[in-house]
Amino acid sequence: MKFIALVKSEKFRYLVAGAWNTVFGYGLGVGAYLLLSQKLHIIYISILANIVAITMSFLTYKLFVFRTSGEWLKEYLKIYLVYGTTAAIGTILLWIFVDFFYINIWLSQGLVLLSVFIFSFFLNRNFTFKKAND
Repeated sequence: MKFIALVKSEKFRYLVAGAWNTVFGYGLGVGAYLLLSQKLHIIYISILANIVAITMSFLTYKLFVFRTSGEWLKEYLKIYLVYGTTAAIGTILLWIFVDFFYINIWLSQGLVLLSVFIFSFFLNRNFTFKKAND
């Protein structure tokens, strides 16, 4: 019974969604870099990849983790406050890692993604998808 309760818990769903979003964001970031780096600077690639990745995160957290209803635009804008800030920091870190420290994109993208996982849980739970009765 404890296993079933664990699987149904918000934290477990967040872990599953976070794992998916991390794999998706990592693959998207590296893939976009490999496809576009000859034509676009890494900052532009990161911005484009972050827009898609943030939208994916929004959908998985809204529909699967926090299961809120309504408030689509309000919550979407709020998630950009959370992830927009971390994406801006991540974009700067990615640029520094790749262009100045010459760390390969695979490791650089992984370091950036790891830096926001736990922090974003608390911000999303307590800000983006905060339920009215909380």
